[in-house]
Amino acid sequence: MNQLMLRTLFFAWLILLTLGCANTPMADGKLYKHPRLKPIIKELVDNHGYSLGELKNIFDQVKTDKEIIARMQRPAEALPWHRYRNIFLKEDRIQMGVAFWQEHEAVLKRAEKEYGVAPEIIVSIIGVETRYGSRTGGYRVVDALTTLTVDYPKRSKFFGKELREFLAMMKREKIDPLSMTGSYAGAIGWPQFMPSSYRAYAIDFDGDGKRDLVHSVDDAIGSVANYFKRHGWETGKSVTMQVKVKGKKYRHFVQKGLKPKVALRDAGQFGVAITNMDLELDQKGALIKLEQQDGHEFWIGLNNFYVITRYNHSALYAMAVFQLAEEIRKSRGSMANIN
Repeated sequence: MNQLMLRTLFFAWLILLTLGCANTPMADGKLYKHPRLKPIIKELVDNHGYSLGELKNIFDQVKTDKEIIARMQRPAEALPWHRYRNIFLKEDRIQMGVAFWQEHEAVLKRAEKEYGVAPEIIVSIIGVETRYGSRTGGYRVVDALTTLTVDYPKRSKFFGKELREFLAMMKREKIDPLSMTGSYAGAIGWPQFMPSSYRAYAIDFDGDGKRDLVHSVDDAIGSVANYFKRHGWETGKSVTMQVKVKGKKYRHFVQKGLKPKVALRDAGQFGVAITNMDLELDQKGALIKLEQQDGHEFWIGLNNFYVITRYNHSALYAMAVFQLAEEIRKSRGSMANIN
């Protein structure tokens, strides 16, 4: 190997080493000194009962993880619809949803009565999020949220807020923050609530005096229903419907985003044909464009569709939840007819 090649390999190695260290901001291991963590630590000390020593001890044991950043940069929601749909609309997940509904039927009925949210939607959310509690995540939440706060600049502010919420919640609930596991994004429990959502929307639905989304299925069911109700779910109303489009004006409709803004009676101005005459034409909708293998399909998302996107701000996610819910409901109905 000649001298030039050796020098080239050395500098390539040096660059890779530098990049590899980019996710370890404090060379001396004192992560708590990171400038993005300092204001979080100050607020936790000033307002949430922590001592500086406690937080130093926690952050001395936190491990940042480059794999978390990598996973954030390749979300499933970046897939085309026909591939994304196939992740969730599988027969085993549908049948698991039917079994989950049967097992927790009384709790789901109570949630529907108190919050007005259809059981199949609650079941589908838990099915999409954690496969009915079987995959709640194996990352330590404090590791995930710290990694995303210090090493993911474009959403550092959001995850810093979630880290603060998480540590404050752990202090209130007297739980060791190093013991809690969740998703690579820091979501927790059966319904995968972020810490701020846990604080705002989790409820004690089993009456044991605690809001526990990790161990209590009843609390998870009630909390999902509460989340949807608080975000404006309309009982008994439609979620979405498939439509046909013609021309190119529909693009302006799509560009208006996920929030319903166009009255259904005006959809024709955009080349969108509303064929369901049972719908109230004064209500507003959003036009959703989904990529299939052989082209695109179009759906009108109504208010309840928009509410689902408040759980995950993605049309693909909301459509997967809706379609899985419909398949679970149909399969459960078929089984009831057979019996």
